Amino acid sequence: MAAALLVLAAALILRVFVPGLLLPGTFLAGASIMTASVLVPQIVKANRGTGWWTGLCTMGFGLGAALGAGLVQPLQQALGGSLAWALAVWAVPACWGRVDPPHRSTGGSPDGTGETETGGPTSGAGLQKTTTAGGATGETGTIPLRKQRTAWAVTAFFGLQAMLYFAITSWLAVFLVSKGQTVADAAGLLAWFSVAGLPASLLAPVLAGRRAVLKVMAPGLGLLVAAALIGVLTAPVALQFLMVGVLGIVQSAGFGLGMALVVIRSTGPQSAGSLSAMSQGLGFALASLGPLGAGFLHEWSGGWDVPFWALAAEAVLLAVAGFLAVRGPAVSVEAVETEHRGEPAAVGR
Repeated sequence: MAAALLVLAAALILRVFVPGLLLPGTFLAGASIMTASVLVPQIVKANRGTGWWTGLCTMGFGLGAALGAGLVQPLQQALGGSLAWALAVWAVPACWGRVDPPHRSTGGSPDGTGETETGGPTSGAGLQKTTTAGGATGETGTIPLRKQRTAWAVTAFFGLQAMLYFAITSWLAVFLVSKGQTVADAAGLLAWFSVAGLPASLLAPVLAGRRAVLKVMAPGLGLLVAAALIGVLTAPVALQFLMVGVLGIVQSAGFGLGMALVVIRSTGPQSAGSLSAMSQGLGFALASLGPLGAGFLHEWSGGWDVPFWALAAEAVLLAVAGFLAVRGPAVSVEAVETEHRGEPAAVGR
């Protein structure tokens, strides 16, 4: 994490002060942010972080993006009109956060019982049984991440919610203008979409820490996103503020839950790191198709009904992915080796 933040700080400075490094520096900054984002669930898991910590991290993503965009102009004015310094100053918080928190645990649950945060046993998720020449049986090694269905379900959930987010933020303002909003009002509603969702991105991981709530929330959020999309499509101009706010709440809750699932549905820090890399790497690759697909459907159909109904259908798939992600064994890549002689191993311990 420290290395990623230091590279980010250097990239933010070099891209504005060294001629010819604007694009390479921006790319390097984006890669550093992606690396740090992947490491967040692993750090939370290693420090036995609660849902509040995951929620603070997810809310920080949205709040940081909003502050970064909103404070550039005031900073430029305060720094004598220099846009370069207004952009480079963001290297300061990158350096400030460069120190990793101490890792307090390499195991699973905070109480050491070997259970996931959702209450299910962690053993057996990625283990393979072996038998020694002396008749002892044991469990050793792990099932590859690509062969664990829960890992794919979590990846699908993260990717689908990210695809919806990028499609919505890319085209929502254009859609609102076509419905009769002014350009200024449409931009304001797009900002409202992000602001309205900040509390939800904090609270969703907290609520997901309760197993009974998680089983309802994971599929339920997808259905709520689908309903909110149809609401935005069909609502009159006078109700767009309300419907855009509702969409922002449920969409941001989906992002918070997507990050929380990486922590909740993994057995330890190493598993959380591997699952985070898989879900965010493949998920963001899938998400890049969202704006392109929505734009293509708009161009092909000549209107917004088809794109919005397609996004609503995608939200239903999000519900299916959420349903599958909270069931089945937790994801495990930690190498474990135990030996049992004489008596069968205890179950669920």
